[in-house]
Amino acid sequence: MSDSVNPYKSPQAESVPVQSAGSAGNLNDAMVRYLRETSPWARFLGIIGFIQCGLMALGGLVSLVVIPAFISELSDFSDMPSFFAGGVGGLFGFIYIIGAALLFFPARFAYNFGTKIRSYQRSGAEEDLEAAFKNNKSLWKFFGILAIVSLALIPFSLIFASIVVAAFVTA
Repeated sequence: MSDSVNPYKSPQAESVPVQSAGSAGNLNDAMVRYLRETSPWARFLGIIGFIQCGLMALGGLVSLVVIPAFISELSDFSDMPSFFAGGVGGLFGFIYIIGAALLFFPARFAYNFGTKIRSYQRSGAEEDLEAAFKNNKSLWKFFGILAIVSLALIPFSLIFASIVVAAFVTA
């Protein structure tokens, strides 16, 4: 009777220790080396991105002032309507300032990714590695969303451009 199966016995499963996917034990030497080599480039690209943001914002602010003044001077010598002076400068300035704001986020994510990888190398703390990969995920998610928005705006920009060209051709 000892060889018979007890139908009321709880099922037995093999006990296998499970490591977390984010555990540092899962990173081999090559992975750590690749991260170490990526860190300075990510920080460098983040710093370059911050510089570009500043220059674009400065260019946007300058275009808000310089382009209207330049066009108003030209309108004195031509038949160009004076309402273009504020509109064109405002449009270019607005586009540059929006571009600077959009570039800030990927620059920040790239810089933080590189910085957290460097922190992880020094401390070995899994929190630093997790924060680094969170910033890396945010960087690529941002670029993905930006690509979707850009693709969605293409039809609208084509329609708008067609209307503007038709308005100037018929005028």
